[in-house]
Amino acid sequence: MRSIKQLLLLVLFLIALLAGDMGYYATRPLTLPALPYEFSLKQGTSLKGAAHQLQQEGALPNERMFVLLARLLGKSAQIKAGNYELETAVTPLELLDILTKGQVTQSELSIIEGWTFSQFRAALNANPAIRHDSATLSEAEILQRLGIAEKQLEGLFFPDTYYFASGASDLVLLKRAYQTMQKYLQENWQTREAGLPLESPYQALILASIVEKETGQASDRGMIAGVFANRLRRGMLLQTDPTVIYGMGEKFDGNLRKSDLLADTPYNTYTRVGLPPTPIALPGLASLQAALHPAKTDALYFVARGDGSSEFSGTLAQHNRAVNKYQK
Repeated sequence: MRSIKQLLLLVLFLIALLAGDMGYYATRPLTLPALPYEFSLKQGTSLKGAAHQLQQEGALPNERMFVLLARLLGKSAQIKAGNYELETAVTPLELLDILTKGQVTQSELSIIEGWTFSQFRAALNANPAIRHDSATLSEAEILQRLGIAEKQLEGLFFPDTYYFASGASDLVLLKRAYQTMQKYLQENWQTREAGLPLESPYQALILASIVEKETGQASDRGMIAGVFANRLRRGMLLQTDPTVIYGMGEKFDGNLRKSDLLADTPYNTYTRVGLPPTPIALPGLASLQAALHPAKTDALYFVARGDGSSEFSGTLAQHNRAVNKYQK
């Protein structure tokens, strides 16, 4: 009986000793390698993996104690992946709280107005903080995964800066950018100018993408949209170089030749009346608004002045004079 009591006392003593050691360990500020201290936990990182990584980086003095602390608190399966930044020293207990709550720093991806979808996709694939679930998918498969009814991806995603937690799927970002574009497109379609020569929001998106690529100075955007709207009403050729260049694809070497303007493709607005079959780029909000609320003008032509702005003309004779002045 006496030996049992002694054994029990020894166990209690060891528990108290362990509790004291754990309490001391859990509440003592860590000596971090640097301040701020940044680190990333990849998707699927386990508690042991996280503790080992942090010890290797010099942030944890005893990975086994950290694992034991997490298990004692029932948090061993709650570690979350992401990018983390510690601006001040923390205790192991505070660090565990940060990791289990997923208090990650956000990564960001900027999509630029006028980019093509291929440029957007390249930026997605090049971002190390993104999980590349779409990398091996065809465009048709991406359309299906996102539940998009259109047959082409071009122009469907809103250019903006998107913030996300490290490890987010590129399909999630694509979905967000698509939904954002639909939101702005539908809002502006509902309030569109009366009498526009556009039959659907998708046609508005196509026109907005052309306006985006043709605009060199923001103040000209409404006038450029007005010229294209006027030409569409009259059944005139749009004769816009960016659509021809888009239709050439990789064949375009930076120089647009007369032979290129004569070579018929679905995107050659010098040979085909009306809008091209799809957008040619990702239009921003200003271009969407211009396409659906164009400036009221009689202009049918415009030419670049060479300083980013454009000269607008109502007749071919006026336009030819402007071309001679600014282009020759």
